[in-house]
Amino acid sequence: MRIIDKTGPLSNPADRDHCIQYMVAIPLLFGRLGAADYEDQVAGDPRIDALRAKMQVRENAGFTKDYYDAGKRYIGNAVQVFFKDGGSSRRVQVDYPSGTASAARRHPGSRGEIRVERGSAFRPRQTDAIKAMFADRGLLAMPVNEFVAALVTAS
Repeated sequence: MRIIDKTGPLSNPADRDHCIQYMVAIPLLFGRLGAADYEDQVAGDPRIDALRAKMQVRENAGFTKDYYDAGKRYIGNAVQVFFKDGGSSRRVQVDYPSGTASAARRHPGSRGEIRVERGSAFRPRQTDAIKAMFADRGLLAMPVNEFVAALVTAS
């Protein structure tokens, strides 16, 4: 709770990335949650804070126990929406959120999908080269300067 339950102003992307209310509000409002959604341009939408203010975060002792268990160390969470008319959505639980270290530990042979958005700064050949870097474990041994150089664009 002390790590992920944040109320009040969120000053920067790191604050937003550690706020479960923010990470739930964005998909509810926009149907997505990506790196750009943590930036000021998106975070300035007043609907986000209005929705965050309506949320209640409660600790699930099982999630906390599994987070601190060195053998699991997963960041499980669940969400359920309650409506003014008394109805509610079903409770949705995710034990291994994608994009977290816990997801990689849960599925050690899996590889994340490398996706370059339309309108990206990378040309098709460079995009293919970047995807190839991530396709095998060689990336872990690659010197940082070579990795950064591969991400530099002509523009």
